[in-house]
Amino acid sequence: MVVANSQPQPSTSTSPATHKKNRRRTTKKAPAAPKDADTDQNMEEAHPITDTISPNGADDDDIVIDVDEAPSLSTNTSAAPAFAPVSADALRTTLKSETRRIPIPPHRMTPLKKDWINLFGPLTEILGLQVRMNVQKRTVEARTSKHTKDIGALQKGADFVKAYALGFDVNDAIALLRLDDLYLDSFEIKDVKSLQGDHLSRAIGRIAGQDGKTKFTIENASRTRIVLADTKIHIMGSFQNIKIARDAIVSLILGSPPGKVYAGLRTVSSRMRQRAL
Repeated sequence: MVVANSQPQPSTSTSPATHKKNRRRTTKKAPAAPKDADTDQNMEEAHPITDTISPNGADDDDIVIDVDEAPSLSTNTSAAPAFAPVSADALRTTLKSETRRIPIPPHRMTPLKKDWINLFGPLTEILGLQVRMNVQKRTVEARTSKHTKDIGALQKGADFVKAYALGFDVNDAIALLRLDDLYLDSFEIKDVKSLQGDHLSRAIGRIAGQDGKTKFTIENASRTRIVLADTKIHIMGSFQNIKIARDAIVSLILGSPPGKVYAGLRTVSSRMRQRAL
């Protein structure tokens, strides 16, 4: 007869709970390294130091840096696109031709017909414009063409015809086409002083002088051209010269004697000669 042993035999294997408890006791946490030390170590691993020191104990000035592995920081400045210069033909605009109409006073139509050949030549040869005279509308019409090279040719042609319409000679008006610093200035006697009757006639006489002597003197001293058309006065010249001539004419309108005006013109002309030298 077999008797069973009811006492529990000791188990050789430890329970899972006891094993975890023992493991908690035996494991120790490693001391945390400083944060700065880890950062420096990671940077050294990512970017190894490539500096080499000379073996003979040189100073910091003798340190040699290996730049083969260092990243290149120079920028490529030659990456800008280079374009070929634009030709003269490409600069010409392909827009529609412009047209300008210059009105002509009735009393200047007869001189215009006589001097039309002299007016027609400079406009077509120098400026390359197409010009025609409209007798019914009393205008001179000009427009650009494929032969026009200067972008301001139409405006120069209009100023040339306008100067002739105001009463200037053809040879004097051609200077507007050849020079760039010439202008036209117009004003009336009533803009300076309100005169009527004989007072207005005497003012015009003071400006013109005997046989046009005073007008010619002002023109030669100020290097301008002056046209007296009744109560209107037209001056052609540079900006400074127009101012000199206008001041002299205004003085005559206000009643200054011609001798005083001549003295002022002599002073101004001498200053202009000194500046030219």
